[in-house]
Amino acid sequence: MHIEPGVVTGTKLALSYATAAGAAGLTLKLAFDDIRNNGGFSSLAIRSVATTALVFCFFEILPHYPVGVSEVHFILGATLYLIFGAGPAAIGLALGLLAQGVFFAPFDLPQFGMNITTLVVPLFAVSLLAKRIVPARTAYKDVSYKQTLALSTAYQGGIVCWVAFWAFYGSGFGAENLSQVGTFGIAYLTVILLEPVLDLGILAVAKNMDRFQNSPLFNRRLYTASA
Repeated sequence: MHIEPGVVTGTKLALSYATAAGAAGLTLKLAFDDIRNNGGFSSLAIRSVATTALVFCFFEILPHYPVGVSEVHFILGATLYLIFGAGPAAIGLALGLLAQGVFFAPFDLPQFGMNITTLVVPLFAVSLLAKRIVPARTAYKDVSYKQTLALSTAYQGGIVCWVAFWAFYGSGFGAENLSQVGTFGIAYLTVILLEPVLDLGILAVAKNMDRFQNSPLFNRRLYTASA
């Protein structure tokens, strides 16, 4: 989902700084909520280190390929949310993306504001959706395929919408740009279809790891239903 260099340039980059500030505000909100409800600052820090390392690996190790105006990545945002919680997931997405840019792709740093917006805002939407579709009595390890599909589709669909927004904002609605945005959106269907299967596989492993249910490494909701 990296916005390619040259898609948005010049003074238009100012909007990306504004949206990145908004994404930072959402990240802080999710982090403070996590500190209050999910084990305090130390637990948040531990889970944020884990998500940062995972996101860095997702970008560098998992298959990714350029399609149209961006790249298709298996970011597993819904997975990070379910396993580690919204706050650590948002922090990990931001820091993992930054580390990847600093160490391996400095040419992506001017697009950092756009990319972090594209990752974090859909995650916030997933956190709101989860409250609506996952009953309070259900621990996340017990969510259904239908629920994981909804969360994954919301996250990946949000990414596609933001990529399309930046592409149209930066390069207009010409036929070539429309084609490239459409190609990217179709390619992302692969991620939407595969991520819920990966989620359920990871959650199946989690079900057999009850000894970690009190560990600060995992989201409390993974094993314990909401009060």
